[in-house]
Amino acid sequence: MSNLVHRSLMTDPPIAVSGKGIWLREASGHEVIDGSGGAAVACLGHGHPHVLAAMRAQLEKLTYAHTALFSCESAEKLADMLVGHAPGGLTHAYFISSGSEGMEAAIKMARQYFVEIGQPQRKHYIARKQSYHGNTLGALSAGGNAMRRAPYAPILSPAFSHVSACYAYRDRADHESDADYVQRLADELEAEFQRLGPDNVIAFCAETVVGATLGCVAALPGYFPAMRAVCDRHGALMILDEVMSGMGRCGTMHTWEQEGIVPDIQVIAKGLGGGYQPIGGILAQGKVISAIRDGSGGFMHGHTYQAHPMACAAALAVQEVIARDGLLGNVQAMGALLEQRLTERLGNHRNIGDIRGRGLFWAIELVQDRGTKAVFDPKLKMNERVKKEAYARGLGCYPMGGTIDGLQGDHVILAPPYTVTAGEVEMIVERFGDAVEAALAG
Repeated sequence: MSNLVHRSLMTDPPIAVSGKGIWLREASGHEVIDGSGGAAVACLGHGHPHVLAAMRAQLEKLTYAHTALFSCESAEKLADMLVGHAPGGLTHAYFISSGSEGMEAAIKMARQYFVEIGQPQRKHYIARKQSYHGNTLGALSAGGNAMRRAPYAPILSPAFSHVSACYAYRDRADHESDADYVQRLADELEAEFQRLGPDNVIAFCAETVVGATLGCVAALPGYFPAMRAVCDRHGALMILDEVMSGMGRCGTMHTWEQEGIVPDIQVIAKGLGGGYQPIGGILAQGKVISAIRDGSGGFMHGHTYQAHPMACAAALAVQEVIARDGLLGNVQAMGALLEQRLTERLGNHRNIGDIRGRGLFWAIELVQDRGTKAVFDPKLKMNERVKKEAYARGLGCYPMGGTIDGLQGDHVILAPPYTVTAGEVEMIVERFGDAVEAALAG
């Protein structure tokens, strides 16, 4: 057994030794299509020459400088690229090393904003059930992933409460229209504001497209404007977590661009740096930063590796490639093809309840019976079976159990790089379809 603590302590994973484009190779020589980009991270695939060249250049110039003394060129340029044009009023960026750290920063910045403007009584956050915002204690408190929360429940913050997600496949009643369902969810959020005291709520937190916990679930039309209206009515902020779904993954640079609303604070990570270096961040509205600057004068938060020169250089290069090569257009085109081919291959399968997603961010939900939506016994670990069968066929995918409540339900995610070709999409769907059928037949 390895001396390294792996995700599973029962078996050691294979050793990845090299990666090129959409492919990864393990020590045994087995080659695998990185069909989910790890956890929707590797947006340019592996070994992209422009990114590697930028990292080498930065390595020769500056590898680290503490932000208590210095800024650095790569961080300044990355911020200029992301918010220099003030998308939706987002004017400032803050870079750290992960999505979890990003959510922590967003939580603290939102609280400090209200302290600065003279509303220190605000101390509650409302998030959603079956969501995921990170693994640090603050981020885990915000998240509604019942399975991940369970061992740590006694030490999670009571400042967070949770309302229903917009999960139409299972939660919309047969008699409800989309508009009726959205209104019910808005009423639920309003009721939670009232329970907590409307003037006591700091923010509503949500993933724009729910990632690994629920499996690529996008909100119905009108949902986010309805949630925004509740927040605005009570003077609360909206924090959108686009760690997994943002930075081009769903076909626009920011997924909120498709929703008709703008967040006050946005959390970004995975597609920001594409896995070339650990990096995450938050983008904030000018009013939030102005309140802090004009009040105490500084954000009372910080990390040793924030705005790291190497991480920012890598992320800047990733974003340059996305813009230079027009990759958002490819995400839209190949995403449409991936949806089409998944639907053709698995859309009528008796054990596939739902195929859902946006851009190059897609999931299937596995069911025992398509008509009743009955789930498989969790002991079967059906999602893991699909992962194992896919790996044997040379495809990496991202499985998850507990879709419905942290225990019941299975789904599997595909999230190939933005550079994926039509031929590679065909190969992914062929191998994935074969794996699903083998897992269900086993």
